[in-house]
Amino acid sequence: MSSSNPFDTATILEGIRRWVEIETPTEAPEQVNKLMSVVTEQHRDLPVTTERVAGNNGCGDHLVVRSAWGQDRPGILVLSHLDTVHPMGFIERLPFKVEGDSAFGPGIYDMKGGAYIAHHAFRNLCATSDRSPLGITHMFTSDEEIGSPTSRALIEAEGRKAKYVLVTEPARDGGKIVTGRKGVGRFEIFIKGVPAHAGSRPEDGRSAIRELANIIQTLEGMNDLKRGVTVNVGVVRGGTRPNVTPEEAYAEVDLRVLSNSDAEEFVGKILGLTSKTEGVTVKVTGDLNRPPYEKSNSGASLYEHAKTLAGELGFDLIDTHTGGGSDGNFTAAHTATLDGLGVDGKGAHTHYEQLYVSSLEPRARLLYRLYQTLR
Repeated sequence: MSSSNPFDTATILEGIRRWVEIETPTEAPEQVNKLMSVVTEQHRDLPVTTERVAGNNGCGDHLVVRSAWGQDRPGILVLSHLDTVHPMGFIERLPFKVEGDSAFGPGIYDMKGGAYIAHHAFRNLCATSDRSPLGITHMFTSDEEIGSPTSRALIEAEGRKAKYVLVTEPARDGGKIVTGRKGVGRFEIFIKGVPAHAGSRPEDGRSAIRELANIIQTLEGMNDLKRGVTVNVGVVRGGTRPNVTPEEAYAEVDLRVLSNSDAEEFVGKILGLTSKTEGVTVKVTGDLNRPPYEKSNSGASLYEHAKTLAGELGFDLIDTHTGGGSDGNFTAAHTATLDGLGVDGKGAHTHYEQLYVSSLEPRARLLYRLYQTLR
């Protein structure tokens, strides 16, 4: 490590490269666990306890790292996920490389870069003689990209015990911090009609696809961009052959809402969808899988504190609200939560995903100063 600058960009980038080159699609738990083992090993020489929570339901393990100090009272919870959306082998298409101010690789921006700079900041904190006023717990999870089904209970339990939650999801639009996110709902729609020969006995049939078309129109009509409500029918299936009145149809729906009251209203509307055609049944399952993350007073004051620290480090920290969900949605209702503390860059989930190398040192230093000053 560079003795002159503990936040030397080349050192940080080398650490991120090692994490990026172990591909970790959510659906490949053995790969996620391989990286969890590396991360566990990188804490061996630090004053921490590590707890590895075994994965279940096809997901990888979670890792909870706790500082040896400050665990007797509410402290700082850092949330990072190590799973990525890119499938195995994608690194052939998007190898780790640095071009100018951009470093490329699967999941480098969302969010291995952010997870790593939080670890790097903590490692540097441990290298100093003065401990942070609060204990620090860093949780690395394996399933955020599919809605955190196996880590949610753990996140909520740790979040309720914490005084502050720092989420290392990537920064937005040129380094903006996130102080609000939409709630996310997911639904499945199953429609059953009556099959018939579409040519000789059309009057005997009841088309499940036609009923699905009615429902899609109803769902699309719920979109209200002014209110921040979006409803997207993202998957549809149905029917067997062109000359058979389709007996079955199916759809998957994504809902995004700004507030808890909107969540209640629109979840109710979607679950309450009914058939307009006699002889056709409609069944809707699903719910909100991430509650809205609304900017609370405690969250606002945590942001103001971070903004002041960023100013001292020489950059302006602007906050924003975003439509994407994160694990911060699970903690924001009851614990001061600040999200988007990861690296700046662009192209999350794409074939050109990249972080901006120039963001590594300032954002790692910001996390370090948050550790040092939150009390």
